[in-house]
Amino acid sequence: MKTYQFKRSHDTISRHGQAIFQAWCVTIITTPLKATKFSKTIQKDRELGSDISIRTTEFPCKEAGLPEGCENLASTTSSEMSLKFVKALYLFEQPVEQFMEEDHPDCLIAGTFFPWAVDVAAKLGIPRLAFNGTGLLPMCAYHSFMEHKPHLNVESETEEFVIPGLPDTIKMSRSKISQHWKDEKETPMTPIVKDFMRAEATSYGAIVNSFYEMEPNYVQHFREVVGRKVWHVGPVSLCNKDNEDKSQRGQDSSLSEQKCLDWLNTKEPKSVIYICFGSMSIFSSDQLLEIATALEASDQQFIWVVRQNTTNEEWMPEGFEEKLNGRGLIIKGWAPQVLILDHEATGGFVTHCGWNSLLEGVSAGVPMVTWPLSAEQFFNEKLLVEILKIGVPVGVQAWSQRTDRRVPINRENIQRAVTKLMVGQEAEEMRGRADALGNSAKMAVEKGGSSDNSLISLLEELRMGKSSSS
Repeated sequence: MKTYQFKRSHDTISRHGQAIFQAWCVTIITTPLKATKFSKTIQKDRELGSDISIRTTEFPCKEAGLPEGCENLASTTSSEMSLKFVKALYLFEQPVEQFMEEDHPDCLIAGTFFPWAVDVAAKLGIPRLAFNGTGLLPMCAYHSFMEHKPHLNVESETEEFVIPGLPDTIKMSRSKISQHWKDEKETPMTPIVKDFMRAEATSYGAIVNSFYEMEPNYVQHFREVVGRKVWHVGPVSLCNKDNEDKSQRGQDSSLSEQKCLDWLNTKEPKSVIYICFGSMSIFSSDQLLEIATALEASDQQFIWVVRQNTTNEEWMPEGFEEKLNGRGLIIKGWAPQVLILDHEATGGFVTHCGWNSLLEGVSAGVPMVTWPLSAEQFFNEKLLVEILKIGVPVGVQAWSQRTDRRVPINRENIQRAVTKLMVGQEAEEMRGRADALGNSAKMAVEKGGSSDNSLISLLEELRMGKSSSS
């Protein structure tokens, strides 16, 4: 059987369970620039017997009014540019449909940002599976928002409301959700979001990068209450077994992987806290100063990834790096995150609660300081802090755009959260829960694990569907 995968990221289910996929022919559609990021990994899989190929089509930068090379949201610098990027993804419909007419696949797996995929699949009479880049709790919460609109029944931005019908009591406020959810007013994103929802609802089912043991109640809720098929196949990052594969997650690192490992090798187990806010965030100089001051006062050893698109370091306290004297490592640009989190010296993670980062922290068995910024990240914070109990909130109260123009989180709150995560009895208990969950994550993708079995059941259902229709 032949399946197509088309999505923005290079984390794919085709690496998950190579023996399972040997009866399948998998084609990944991406752009030439993106293909360079994971072609070596795919070649390794081919050498192990997997039938995986890559087809490329150019990103329509010029047609969308974007600069050349702007092939991911992290490359955009304004809300207008981000909107152009999202609209550009619609321009892939024609080349993808042409590929599919040539290759006659039995299934199409496409990310949420490609709602037209459900229409293309319908034309060819094959199922479209929606690959969601988030977990099941946010997906169930969004369904409740659409059904019940609890956010319209409060009098202020900060008044809390309970999201109805979920397995847990989850409270939220309007200040922590995006603008296109807040009220009934049309925004430029409103028709696009509605199209996403239409495509999700009419797809054959959903594939999520999650695992049953992390959110079992939400797997059941999505199937029984939302009423849609879902298969959990994660954490897909655990399919990367060696350091070379782990370091290829994302962009090239600004510091060699070996230098990071050499520095970590000099530290005691669970003694280092890792600070990184993903590829989308751009913090103000005032916020960076608060973080630096808090880290200096915390007496904790740390690795801090600063992703500013500037060489301006006026925010850095005078003599900051000299005072650290080996206690901290600052990485400017991209970092080999999975390698750092997996190292035995790493004992905590300050994160923006993006789903990939959350899963990588969970898989590594480390507790987290939660600092959500946008998207579904405030729901992810609820999962870490209130349900899994492996997170300490830094105290963010408002959803923000990438430029982070909010009032900075003060140094006292940052230091308090970091210390609570790393020091004391409560920290030890959190670390124990995180370690147990990390072991469950690893078992989930092994033969006979929950995600392995879920993937097998998906493939068997697709195979039976093809047999009955032929």
